[in-house]
Amino acid sequence: MTTTAEKTTPTRAVGRRKEATARVRLVSGETGVTVNGKPVEKHFPYRIHQALIVEPLKLVGMQDSFAVSAKVEGGGLTGQAEAIRHGIARALVSLNAEFRKSLKAVGFLRRDPRSKERKKPGLRRARRAPQWSKR
Repeated sequence: MTTTAEKTTPTRAVGRRKEATARVRLVSGETGVTVNGKPVEKHFPYRIHQALIVEPLKLVGMQDSFAVSAKVEGGGLTGQAEAIRHGIARALVSLNAEFRKSLKAVGFLRRDPRSKERKKPGLRRARRAPQWSKR
């Protein structure tokens, strides 16, 4: 039998993507998603980003069992949304190890290693060369 103290103890995890870092807290017994103290709809106006965030919860069938509170910084909207998704997946695994297999199969536990390529000398960006003129 679970006690009230176990029910409200938050589970914490960190998720990262590109330059974005998200500190995620899952609280059982409540519902809703807040990002940086605001409702998710205010921070992420696009539904695609809102859907990215709740994917791990839907996959394990716990979307109505947890309240998600995330503090995210750095990067853009997509990187932040994927960092939160990564953090939620890691928090779910620390909560229940049985979720690991299904979350790992779809790649939510893997930190996406892709990032911006550095600028090279003599070029405008990483690979963009200056315009070439024949004469």
